[in-house]
Formats: sequence, C-alpha cells, structure tokens
Amino acid sequence: MDNKLQLHGFNNLTKSLSFNIYDICYAKSESGQRRYIEYIDEAYSAKRLTQILTDVNAIIGAEILNIARQDYEPQGASVTMLISEGHDAPAAITNSESPGPMPEAVVAHLNKSHITVHTYPESHPHAGISTFRADIDVSTCGRISPLKALNYLIHSFESDIVIMDYRVRGFTRDISGQKHYIDHDITSIQNYISDATADRYQMIDVNVYQEKIFHTKMILKDFNLDNYLFETDKEQLVPEERVQVQKQLQREMAEIFYGRNYKLRR
Repeated sequence: MDNKLQLHGFNNLTKSLSFNIYDICYAKSESGQRRYIEYIDEAYSAKRLTQILTDVNAIIGAEILNIARQDYEPQGASVTMLISEGHDAPAAITNSESPGPMPEAVVAHLNKSHITVHTYPESHPHAGISTFRADIDVSTCGRISPLKALNYLIHSFESDIVIMDYRVRGFTRDISGQKHYIDHDITSIQNYISDATADRYQMIDVNVYQEKIFHTKMILKDFNLDNYLFETDKEQLVPEERVQVQKQLQREMAEIFYGRNYKLRR
C-alpha cells in the first residue's frame, strides 16, 4: 500500500507504538541494591533520555517543538517531546515491513505527534532482584510509521525483555472519498526488527488484524549469570547460592514476559 494512496487532504491516521523495556539485575546486599538503583537512575537520567529521544527525532526527520523533562525523587525520570513535520522530510516515504535506520539516516515525516519516555527503577524487598523498566510511546499523525524508530530504541537500552504494542487509529480519505483505516501493509512488528537483533531474542506475536492491533514480546535467548550480577561475579557465589540466584533471575524474567507470578522451585 506504500505511496499508492492519492489522498483528499492530509493523512489523518494516528499510528502509535508503545513498549516496555526491562533490565534485570541481582545485587547481593541491600546496599548493593541501592547502588544499582542509583547507577541505573544516573545512566538513564532525564538528560540522557532527552538525548535518546532527540536521536529518534533525527531518525524520523521531525522538528522538536517543545521538551519537558523531569528527574524524580527517590528515582525515575520522564521526558515528553512535542514534534512536527521536519522541513527537510524527503518526498519518498516508505512504511515497508523492514527494519528502520540507525541515527545516520533521515527517512520519515511527522505532524501533530509526540514522543514520551518514563523510567521505573525498583527492587525486590528480600530476594536481591532489581528491575529497571522504561515505558516509551511514539505517536505519529501522517504518512510514516513510528516502527521505523524501533531498531534504534531497542539498541539504546540494555534490554532483557521488550514488550511492544502497535496500533493504527482513525481513517483517512482518498480523492474518491473512500475511507482507509490503514495505509501500509503489516503482518508483524517483528518485520521491523533487524536480523541481528531478532537472532538474540525469543519472540511471540499476538495480533488482531481486523482491529489494526499488533503485539510482540521479546526475551533474550541466552542466559549468562555474570551479565545479571551487580558488583560481583558468579565465582564469588558458592554453588548453592549460584543456583538459587539464577533461579530467582529466570523466574523474574519469566513472570514479566508471561505476565503472571510463579512459585520458586527449590
């Protein structure tokens, strides 16, 4: 469907991409948990998040109208950008099912749109598990799909789990007066993710095509315990502790990925 519709006026479709990114960590002591939260809170401060969203803005060729950002106490941050169509947006725009670019390329067009990110660092009160979550929303009104920013956003965060929703709302009219409820072909969000990224994750789709709703969940395939330990490594844990910590981490990841609680097997 790309670039085939002759529209009556502006493209009035709203395309919204919402996703959660999770980073999971184990800190052995209570003080270690606090230091992890402080570390992750600094790494993804409002200033850093503003830069990430500015890079997304460059990818999709939009113009920033306004930025509101805030660091919270005791932790967390939020950034909201209002954006509009960039002056140099190219005429040839595609929503083809293919991965979007990294920041070097400018390929998109937006109007009356916004990008937001909110972070939620938190920790388990007893098990030593800490979880960092970032909620990101990219909403566009016009020809381009925010899915083209997906590759960059996934690479901007250390993502153990990614849960994404994409929806097209409203309609736009062609020159004959016929309404169109979507203006590009899509079978899965997965088709907008690069092969190198897709190879690292197990992915599940739940799509409602007649409602223009697409849902994809991703979880890392390979589990290396050292990648999840803060201020320690697995050699510093006794074998029984190592097994228990790995079970706790894998349980945390499974619960988030499947959206349900599980009992820890001993």
